[in-house]
Amino acid sequence: MKKVLFILFNLLTITAMAQDKGRFEVYDLDNFKLHVYYTNDALGDASYIIEGTQELVTMEQPLFRDNVAEFDRYLASLGKPVVRRITDYHVGGTGDHATVMAEGMPEFTKGEIYGGMMQGFAATFGNALADLPTGSVSEAAFGSTHTWAGIPFRFERGASTDFPGASILIGGKVYYTHWAPAKAHPSSLQISSPAAVDAEIAEARKALASGATLFIGGHGGAADADAVRFKIDYLENVRHLLAEHTSREAFLRALNEAYPGLPGAEGTEALAAALCGDN
Repeated sequence: MKKVLFILFNLLTITAMAQDKGRFEVYDLDNFKLHVYYTNDALGDASYIIEGTQELVTMEQPLFRDNVAEFDRYLASLGKPVVRRITDYHVGGTGDHATVMAEGMPEFTKGEIYGGMMQGFAATFGNALADLPTGSVSEAAFGSTHTWAGIPFRFERGASTDFPGASILIGGKVYYTHWAPAKAHPSSLQISSPAAVDAEIAEARKALASGATLFIGGHGGAADADAVRFKIDYLENVRHLLAEHTSREAFLRALNEAYPGLPGAEGTEALAAALCGDN
């Protein structure tokens, strides 16, 4: 995990520059709406508003000060009270509002790994980051379902090699994980070891079996079931290529040949290094 954070901060050094602020997309899911906020920040984060008939729930509120202001303006424009703010994998600019976190995450965010990551963000971005939250925190147990804004939120354990956050099934229709599925090469921050390949395949299969039709993540945004199926096929092929090619160079060459033109190719060298080490 420390190696992953070192890679992350190297990437942030490159991307720490002025960027346009975010944009919103809205999905009408009959009995509720999902508002997706693409922050366009240096971390590729996404934030969410789940809109019931009378009330709102937020998830993964943004971390950067400009994004917080933009998100909060949009939130206020909906004209409904916020009854819960869920912080799952990403601590954000929730101010003094109370938040809900998955079982075990409040303690994890205070530890060396997550705390060190946040200190690194502060050193890299300085005042561009929002102040850390000061509100009370409650925990949602894995396997529990909570109804907020008239919508059920089911909390289950996320991928076993990731932070100890939750995958959340929202209204039986939207499935949230740390990383949204995409028809692209994955980040080496997500697929950071051969064990992560297996863990992410298992998590993606669980997502498909959930009955959801829309799949979202703290990084990325919204995707359909085809993206989840692509992720499974891709990672199963990665597993096959790792068994077939013992050196980093051979694996990298085979991976790029298997997916010519696939988005994210600029990250395949880092992915090969994470999966093959110094071989």
